[in-house]
Amino acid sequence: MNTQRLLTALALTAGLAVGGHWYWAGEHSSVHAEAIAAAPASARTPLYYRDPEGVPRWSAGPKKDDRGRDYLPVYDDDQAAAALAKPKQQADASRKILYYRNPMGLPDTSPVPKKDPMGMNYVPVYEGDEVDDGTVKLSPGKIQRTGVKSEPVERRPIRVSVKAPGTIQLNERRVSVIVMRAESFVQKVADVTTGTRVKAGQPLMQIYSSAVASAAAEYLSTITSRTTGGIEAYGRGSRQRLINLDVPEQVIAEMEKSHVAPVTVQWSAPRDGIVLERNAIEGMRANPGDVLFRVADISLVWALVDVAERDLGGIAVGQPVTIRARSFPGRTFSGKIAVVYPQVNRETRTARVRIELANPDFALLPDMYVDADIGTDDSAPVLAVPDSSVLDTGSRQAVLVDKGQGRFEPREVKLGQRGGGYIEVRDGLADGEAVVTSANFLIDAESNLKAALKGFAETAPQASDAPAHAMGEHK
Repeated sequence: MNTQRLLTALALTAGLAVGGHWYWAGEHSSVHAEAIAAAPASARTPLYYRDPEGVPRWSAGPKKDDRGRDYLPVYDDDQAAAALAKPKQQADASRKILYYRNPMGLPDTSPVPKKDPMGMNYVPVYEGDEVDDGTVKLSPGKIQRTGVKSEPVERRPIRVSVKAPGTIQLNERRVSVIVMRAESFVQKVADVTTGTRVKAGQPLMQIYSSAVASAAAEYLSTITSRTTGGIEAYGRGSRQRLINLDVPEQVIAEMEKSHVAPVTVQWSAPRDGIVLERNAIEGMRANPGDVLFRVADISLVWALVDVAERDLGGIAVGQPVTIRARSFPGRTFSGKIAVVYPQVNRETRTARVRIELANPDFALLPDMYVDADIGTDDSAPVLAVPDSSVLDTGSRQAVLVDKGQGRFEPREVKLGQRGGGYIEVRDGLADGEAVVTSANFLIDAESNLKAALKGFAETAPQASDAPAHAMGEHK
């Protein structure tokens, strides 16, 4: 009996003086005394030994600290010693420590204080830090350190920009050719060459053609005989013959005025434009169908761009387009979609779109490379979030909803069109809710870590088995 009292006094003295904290006449001291008195010392085997200073250091067998003091034994029912081995719980006695997690974020937990192989203390997880409503809770300090920012969900129009490469081509409606319709000879060619800008009616060449001369003489005879009662219908036929030979209208008008049939006929430029082809050479013979000049008006050109198949749903005739030529950095040309060609290229999976562009200073030249920016603005505002707020795994998309007081709820959403830095949300959010726009990946990592630790803690051994783990860890 005296031996038991002596052991009780020694144990109470060691337990009450550890770490400078005194528990005399407290709950832990009485439990400790009753537990020790319940069994003889020879029948009780220590589970492990702890540092007498209360720091988180343990040993599987008897050991001395740096000052020569013996490590204190911890028994299976030594609740007071276990409580003293948790200094952080003493610092916040109002909160219960559920377990300790690995400081490096590994899925390793311990019911008692512990150090990792690098000597870092395990981090306590308090009751209340784990929530079961699917939200993630962060302390104000962690929110400030990680730079978490939230933004309310609002309705706004989304500008979806479709970009496509292309080339400048001639407007097919503004190209003219000069072709001989009868055997002819080129008597003279004006001082124009390929690339020369010409005006409508400007002389290009003089042609002699026996067929034209015969038709001109016949027409003059009819208009001369008309004054003496000639047949008017026959005169109309002769004039039509000159038109069929493509004799310029001004040449026919001059014949009617002067009553003189020209030996050679002067051919003029049919429109304002640039000479793209000059095949006429003085003295040459031109057969029917030969193209002698080709003139194109480039004041209005086409941009033919190739739009990816995935973007065709947002393309329509009449949409505005901004064209940027690689030859003129910083300059833009405005136009509209005129035609969406009804065919998709089998190899490139693109469809061709024609855009009409004004080119008053002739800066855009045929076959020049350009980049098209097709605006598909929708005037109807939609519920949208910043694109930085979406966590996209490929198969599912989610956002973190800021519930206030450091609580964040992961929520799956269904997305729509994207553009202008925003993404349309079709389902999953309501107008006015706040979503995290910055550091959301850090919160997501925290959520995954807590879920892993929680699942690991639920399958971890009970507190009665923990000392055995601690002994194995600190042998």
